[in-house]
Amino acid sequence: MLYFLAEQLGFPGILNLIRYISFRAGAATATALAIGLFLGPVFINWLRAKQGKGQPIRADGPQSHLAKRGTPTMGGLLILISVGTSVLLWMDLKNPYVWACLLVTAGFGLIGFLDDYDKVKKAHHAGLKGRTRLLLEFIIAGAATWLMVRHSGTYLYVPFVQGAVIDLSWFYIAFGAFVIVAFGNAVNLTDGLDGLATMPVIIAAVAFTLIAYLVGNAIYAEYLGIPNVKGAGDLTVLLLAIVGAGLAFLWFNAPPAAVFMGDTGSLALGGALGAVAVATHHEFALVIVGGLFVLEAVSVVVQVFWFKRYGKRVFRMAPIHHHFEHLGWSEPTVVIRFWIISFILALAGLSTLNLR
Repeated sequence: MLYFLAEQLGFPGILNLIRYISFRAGAATATALAIGLFLGPVFINWLRAKQGKGQPIRADGPQSHLAKRGTPTMGGLLILISVGTSVLLWMDLKNPYVWACLLVTAGFGLIGFLDDYDKVKKAHHAGLKGRTRLLLEFIIAGAATWLMVRHSGTYLYVPFVQGAVIDLSWFYIAFGAFVIVAFGNAVNLTDGLDGLATMPVIIAAVAFTLIAYLVGNAIYAEYLGIPNVKGAGDLTVLLLAIVGAGLAFLWFNAPPAAVFMGDTGSLALGGALGAVAVATHHEFALVIVGGLFVLEAVSVVVQVFWFKRYGKRVFRMAPIHHHFEHLGWSEPTVVIRFWIISFILALAGLSTLNLR
């Protein structure tokens, strides 16, 4: 909104700063952080009053989690409000990639909200039917991918290889939708301990801030041998807004959490990262940068498959962060060590930019 107004006025005086992506991205971070910290206490008290018993806690989970009964969920709404307000304030309203990513963020957030609402209302952890949820997610992700490929093309790029590997044509829409849906649910599976999902999302968002900026700059993209997507640089505004909102939410989500983000936040944030990866043609880099989320999702798939096939469990409990809890690790130990892993994987993912 401010970019549009400044543009109409011809970027006079101090408003010329708004012309620069770096300024708007930094401003988006500060705006989202301020909104989150300011609204947080009031919003959490409102959730607590509305939900009563809070998020249902699984009886078959670690016994230490039973102490979390009564903690309100749907805290992801605070993140969405902070991110949405900040991005709409500082983005270039003509940028199709930001709008497509906002569609995923808001759409997945709505699906997560309905899932959380169903859990709280029925006082059960089941939520929406899996097939219904996945169908809605694929519709939204497919629409967003279609909006993006109209401008960025349908070529597939992989790390360590110079130039495009293959033109997937319309199959790219299915591929992009899968990436977005898979990553949204991977982050959702990771969100099982206080602060566990929030910081790795922040780390991945910072990593993709650099990727989006480089991809959107023709000179840097040519030098590094990565795809150049005109307009992708504006995604830094969205990504750093996520960082600001994530830091504000972590203030209240740090152990012992005063609020859970719920599916409302985890699905939205995971979907947003997946959408940015599709927009920048760095889907495979996302697998490395967001490797922690991939590990969590794979642990669930392996556990379910192995149990149905052989009647035995590979892990004591899935997702894998619960496995380490059952091994005797305290919750803060699991969280901090997983943060460290996430940071290392983000650096590994960024290193692929220059290995072509």
